Amino acid sequence: MDKLFEWERFFDNIPKMVPYLSVTFSIAIYASIVGVILGILIAVIRMKKIPVLHQFFQVYVSFMRGTPMLVQLMLIYYGLPVFIDHAFGTNINREWSTVIFAYITFILNQGAFLSAIFYSAITSIPYGQTEAGLSVGLTEFQTFRRIILPQMVRVALPPYGSDLVGLFQNSSLVFLIGVTDIMGRAKTIGTVTKHVIEAYVFVAIIFVIISLMIRLLFYYLNKKLDYGRGRRALILKEL
Repeated sequence: MDKLFEWERFFDNIPKMVPYLSVTFSIAIYASIVGVILGILIAVIRMKKIPVLHQFFQVYVSFMRGTPMLVQLMLIYYGLPVFIDHAFGTNINREWSTVIFAYITFILNQGAFLSAIFYSAITSIPYGQTEAGLSVGLTEFQTFRRIILPQMVRVALPPYGSDLVGLFQNSSLVFLIGVTDIMGRAKTIGTVTKHVIEAYVFVAIIFVIISLMIRLLFYYLNKKLDYGRGRRALILKEL
């Protein structure tokens, strides 16, 4: 009888699984980049209280933050084709790669969560700084870019780091809609070999390493920003 866990099988699985990490990273990269843009846009709309859009995004953010990631993934995968195919007479389940549905889901999810982070970060900055920028002749966009945005980044960085860790962890769900990422590859190996423990242990190790690397990166960035803030405060005190 085969052993439940064998190191030989564990190391044999590594070259079979590592290439599929690219799928996991591609989902995280697309969701992070587009999600940041969407999050800032939603946060600004909520700040400006633009009619219709403000109410729409309030409902959208509440829905995305209040439902499980798996439910969102299934709604996009099964629900989106119903609307698009009915409107345009297409068949996107066949025309689109499955990973596109994962991209859309994670981008929408990140946009909602990051908008809440950015909104809180912006509102934490005294409005007097915006008034000061406008009083010296800066436009609203220039004031936001030069004065508000740098401070917003510093405030939003810690929760953004935690959100990014969660993004990588949630990406393991995409195999449920047929995307062959590292988790999907582990399931395939387990089905073929009838030995699942080694593959899933490797997946667990990979996600722990990624989480630690992200946490260390953001810890370093926070330390750098705090150091810069401390230096400015010391200079002002000496003056």
